Amino acid sequence: MSIQPVGAWSQGPRPPCFEPDQVVSAVQSVREAIHVVREANGRVGVALAGAAISADQANGAPAWPLLGTLPPLYPEWLGDRGFNEAHGSRFAYVQGAMANGIATVEMVVAMCRAGFLGFFGAAGLSVGRVSQAVDELLAKVGQHPNWGCNLIHSPNEPATEQAVVDLYLQKGVHRVSAAAYMALTPMVVQYACSGLREERGRVLRQNHVFAKISRPETARPFMSPAPKAMLDKLVAEGRLTADEARLAQLLPVAEDITVESDSGGHTDNRPLGALFPIIADLRDELSRQHGYSRPIRVGAAGGIGSPRSAAAAYQLGAAYLVTGSVNQGCVESGLSEQGRQLLAVADVADVVMAPAADMFELGVEVQVLKRGTMFGVRAKKLYELYRAYPSLGAIPEAERKSLEESVLQMSVDEVWASTEQFWQARDPAEVSRAKADPKHQMALCFRWYLGLSSRWAIAGEAGRRMDYQIWCGPAMGGFNHWVKGSFLEPVAARSVVQVARNLMEGAAVVTRAHQLRSYGVNVPSAAFDFRPRPLS
Repeated sequence: MSIQPVGAWSQGPRPPCFEPDQVVSAVQSVREAIHVVREANGRVGVALAGAAISADQANGAPAWPLLGTLPPLYPEWLGDRGFNEAHGSRFAYVQGAMANGIATVEMVVAMCRAGFLGFFGAAGLSVGRVSQAVDELLAKVGQHPNWGCNLIHSPNEPATEQAVVDLYLQKGVHRVSAAAYMALTPMVVQYACSGLREERGRVLRQNHVFAKISRPETARPFMSPAPKAMLDKLVAEGRLTADEARLAQLLPVAEDITVESDSGGHTDNRPLGALFPIIADLRDELSRQHGYSRPIRVGAAGGIGSPRSAAAAYQLGAAYLVTGSVNQGCVESGLSEQGRQLLAVADVADVVMAPAADMFELGVEVQVLKRGTMFGVRAKKLYELYRAYPSLGAIPEAERKSLEESVLQMSVDEVWASTEQFWQARDPAEVSRAKADPKHQMALCFRWYLGLSSRWAIAGEAGRRMDYQIWCGPAMGGFNHWVKGSFLEPVAARSVVQVARNLMEGAAVVTRAHQLRSYGVNVPSAAFDFRPRPLS
């Protein structure tokens, strides 16, 4: 079915574009209005500049039938503009909170100053180290709204989770990326509801939770008001006021829900195209059910390593994007140079699932880099031993010797001595439990390896290179494929802002190409292939 003209296009200083290479060039000009025009032979093309006129205004001047005009498309306009207003950002793009300080203060500051939203990777760090990072951020970017810190679910260490929440409330950290939550905890609810107030009939919130979820059953509690019983208990403990608890029943716990698909770290490996619509539909259902006065924004994370994947996420309806793996390979990352070099040669299939240090006993896994490291294989071996034997002493001698030589690189007794010393300082109850339960002692020893392996990668520990645990999803391979042969291919050139700006610029170009194709323009495949270039 042919599209009927809506008027005519009068040529300006540039003629219309019908040849493939001309169309590719025109698609790149996303900041200009673009006109869809038709030749006498029926071929559809595009035109920049000039003017849209009525058919009877041509007066013999060169003019073409006009099928439609697309306004300028700025990268800043991708996603939900309400997101930018709520969080003071220029772009609907979030730099994720990679744990153990891999998402550094330097990275967050760079992103914040460039108009993106950045989260410091607080998970796995001591409360003192997190406090130091918050002080640095406050000194460098102040109370500007487009930064925050990680808040990770700590089922084995609830006191640590509470201490981090208390720290954030005390110092005025108003945004957290809530990760790895399997259910709501009093701590995340306290954070979300602290500071709620009513002004001219509207409920205003002081603290914003970005809830990373990958299942509907996990998303539902965050998109619902906090349970009344939990709120009442927090009021009784003096952690919330009665007024805050009352207002909390009018709002969801989180108004920013990040749909985490096949990502690095904790992940269910779900494809974004299947998962996102389900969560978006659930959002709509719960918004109607609870009668919320403002929308819940649903963002997308996982697998975003090129402009095409970014554009696809926005096309699904993502209010914002969250990147992780690609940032870890940037110069501002807390990962060592050796670790970043390994990431730079990763392909899409060079990842593997391995036991998670923080939820080892539960069998929870994280996605890590496989190429260039033996961590995935060795970590899985530890979990097999944990499942097979009741204690360290029950492991057969040959198996134990192999474990000590190839994985631990010290005796089991030496590992336990180091582990005991660590927990004696952090939580002595864990030591008492381990002495009473040999199975728990084994878990703590194996977690010693799992926990240190990521720190070896961060420090660039030369003797432990084959044990590096580097959280990574397929997005890293997609990114490496995209930047090959460009200025972003060398590791030293990968700055987090250049990566983000190119992904957003490219996503706008890909979106423009898709728009024009839907208008009947024969858009060459090259128009969808945005190449990285230095952007100011």
